[in-house]
Amino acid sequence: MAERFVLWGTYCDNALERRTPYRNEHLERLQQLKAAGTLVTLGPTAGSTHVFGIFEASSQAEVESLVKADVYWRQGIWSAVEVYPWIQAF
Repeated sequence: MAERFVLWGTYCDNALERRTPYRNEHLERLQQLKAAGTLVTLGPTAGSTHVFGIFEASSQAEVESLVKADVYWRQGIWSAVEVYPWIQAF
């Protein structure tokens, strides 16, 4: 049974410029995760200083693995991320 998890993280300095060569790969992967029902939503805060996401997965380890496989993590665009189990009240 899938549980929900939230992701909260930070972007590197000059993230808008640094992400350019990897953006298409990143967005295509997010579309795949969304179609599979694993990704509920993900995006930057205004100013692209932080990233927020909601995932549905079988474990926190699964979400952490998905994050570490993302090109933004591998290329240092996301400078830090934390994943937390989340209980949706409403």
